[in-house]
Amino acid sequence: MKAILDNYNQTPRKARLVTDLVEGKKVPEALATLKFLPKRAALPIAKLIASALANAKNKGEDVEKLKVKQIIVESAGMGKRYLPRAFGRASLIRKRRSRVTVTLAPVGAKSST
Repeated sequence: MKAILDNYNQTPRKARLVTDLVEGKKVPEALATLKFLPKRAALPIAKLIASALANAKNKGEDVEKLKVKQIIVESAGMGKRYLPRAFGRASLIRKRRSRVTVTLAPVGAKSST
């Protein structure tokens, strides 16, 4: 069971701080961890895991026996803007975006990666 969060407006480096905490945990434990985590990425990633859980429920999986098998955070491109600086120069501002992919699997399943 998979769910994808595309074009999330936060750098992948900051989002990975949150995803590294929940990878490999059971789904209820992961959601409880994210609920009390004081990071901006915690809420969107919790919603993403809940979405993957709903996808699993629709496919008829036993939701109590699922764990977060894999979370991948990768770059989803970059918006570029310019900031005027002294002496007619300009500085580049990079607005980085992330793509987060969550895969859920039963607890006893072996990892293929």
